[in-house]
Amino acid sequence: METALNVIQTEKHYETEVEGHKAFIEYMKSGNSIYLTHTEVAPELEGKGIAKKLVETVLKMIEDEGKQLVPLCPYVAAYLKRHPEWKRILAQGYNV
Repeated sequence: METALNVIQTEKHYETEVEGHKAFIEYMKSGNSIYLTHTEVAPELEGKGIAKKLVETVLKMIEDEGKQLVPLCPYVAAYLKRHPEWKRILAQGYNV
């Protein structure tokens, strides 16, 4: 059974802690858009699917806030290519 991540939103990050290590996505806001710029997972967490779970959780948070996504982070863009159902929250004029 997959465990949900407890993700908190700070001024510049969506972040979580797993097994005592941090994972985060940096972002910027402009108007109704949220620009996801960088995803980082502690080396101790690599290969455990944490980045994938983090992106999924953050996309749900963005959608729940009624915001639009601008995926500047290569990992987030690659995730959207594999999960096109999330293109519904892409900001107008952006494509992956």
